[in-house]
Amino acid sequence: MQLRPEEEINLIDHGFMASRAKLLDIAAFLDRIERSGQARDYRVDALCEAIKLLDQPGALRARRILEALSDPSQGPIPEAHTKDAAGAYQGPAS
Repeated sequence: MQLRPEEEINLIDHGFMASRAKLLDIAAFLDRIERSGQARDYRVDALCEAIKLLDQPGALRARRILEALSDPSQGPIPEAHTKDAAGAYQGPAS
């Protein structure tokens, strides 16, 4: 079903407030990390680098951010060091 022009959804009206809330949530998280004096680790560093990708032009922001946070290796790892997913790639084990 195709919408007529007068029925088109205004995507800004539809998604702005939810996106605003998510952005504020990220800012609050980073503020808490800083206030707590906890050392930043690779996940926070990866998140901050991924945030920079939001300002790049083009329609593939989500893909670029997902790729920036993902493990680029192709093969299986020899063994898992944790049961959890970290959510960001730490880099090859030293």
